[in-house]
Amino acid sequence: STTEKPILLNNIPDAEAFISGAEVAVIGFFQDPQSPEAEQFRLAAGQVPEVPFGLSSSAAVLSHYGASENTVALFRRVRGPAAWRGGHHEQLPPGNTLPGKNLHLQHKGLTAIGVMQSSLEFNLLLITDKMSPKHPEQMRKFRAAAELYKGKILFILLDSNLKSNERVLSYFQLKKSQLPALAIFHTPDDEHEVLSVDEISIERVQDFCNRFLQ
Repeated sequence: STTEKPILLNNIPDAEAFISGAEVAVIGFFQDPQSPEAEQFRLAAGQVPEVPFGLSSSAAVLSHYGASENTVALFRRVRGPAAWRGGHHEQLPPGNTLPGKNLHLQHKGLTAIGVMQSSLEFNLLLITDKMSPKHPEQMRKFRAAAELYKGKILFILLDSNLKSNERVLSYFQLKKSQLPALAIFHTPDDEHEVLSVDEISIERVQDFCNRFLQ
């Protein structure tokens, strides 16, 4: 294709149309579209021809998706009775490089999205308040658990504060008072299970995943 990658998204309707038009979509949010981080994002976009990449430096778009600058977000369509999109955000680390080479959870890069799109039928969501003081420790444990399920389960963070994620809470019949919660989802048949948790631990995530996989 001769279409320039990434596609520039100048406003919220452009971004929404871009996300809704694909099974998997990636958006880079950069205040300065000419920054070294944005240039690394363009390089990554060129390595994954099968996945659409968008780039936005619009303050309105960043605010709409709850993204800070130099953030990469993945949006994946998940089929279900009330179809919704899971999004997860990745803050780019210092050093002007995109993280990793395999997309699995937040701290990995963007070059294996095609593999994930075609082969990972299991999704594990951590639905939580990113503003909570417990959030950094929760994410540390969630990421550690993700390492145990590479190639088996796609781990996704879902911020309960984003209005766009309210449909997800409704789909899993969760109230904000029941968060944080883990929700595991088998995409081919819509089978899913939900667990409200006071504390996230690697062992608890393992136990929840293994029970579902059996």
